[in-house]
Amino acid sequence: MAQDPAAADLLAAQQAVERADRADADQYAPDTMALARQQLEQAQRAAGDRRERKQAPLLAQRAAVDADLARAQSEEAVAQATLAQRKAEVERLQRQLATGEAH
Repeated sequence: MAQDPAAADLLAAQQAVERADRADADQYAPDTMALARQQLEQAQRAAGDRRERKQAPLLAQRAAVDADLARAQSEEAVAQATLAQRKAEVERLQRQLATGEAH
């Protein structure tokens, strides 16, 4: 028996959701992450339904794309927060240097 053609897409979508989850996408991109999970569930249901099976690969691909987007949004938010923290540290050090030189 041939392997279900949607299986690879479902696996890729599941892995994309897991990567986004590890990147804290629920915190930094909750709407996009929720959409990815919803589409993955729809893809899984469609794969198990003979009448909707043809839709499963497309739904799985959409889930993977949204999960990847959520992961990227999360990584960007973390990077922006880190950048803001570093800028604040630089400003604090500059103030310390300025006040230290004035004495």
